[in-house]
Amino acid sequence: MFLGQFHHTLDEKGRLTIPAAFREALLQGAYLSQGFDRNLMVMTPAYFQQVYERLNAMSLTDPAARLLRRLLLSSAYPVEIDKAGRILLPQALRQFLALNADAVLVGQGEYFEIWAPTEWQSQLDTLQDAETNTARFQTLDLSAGKV
Repeated sequence: MFLGQFHHTLDEKGRLTIPAAFREALLQGAYLSQGFDRNLMVMTPAYFQQVYERLNAMSLTDPAARLLRRLLLSSAYPVEIDKAGRILLPQALRQFLALNADAVLVGQGEYFEIWAPTEWQSQLDTLQDAETNTARFQTLDLSAGKV
């Protein structure tokens, strides 16, 4: 499971060190894809396969399904971790994030995200607004016994 936040630096070739806590889950490689926000998603091959199967089950006649396929699959790249624990971020994905040197890796359970620091700070600002969160999350029930 991918949990926590980690700040890392890209090298001059666009390689990003993966936190030691995440590496074991990525021994078989990973898939990178554009995320739903201004971020990247990093998925294990097994999880990416599940996402792919769900996408394939959607009707091609549904315009929203086609857009979702385009978003996730056109920006998907298989990657492997090198001996130094790094992955190479394709240039197109670095440009999408406007990622130059620093990155924030954020665990999301089944996958993790890569953010430019300024974009992640914007997310943190949103997440730390307790009053807004009360209204935002009131329909979600995490009560004991219901999770």
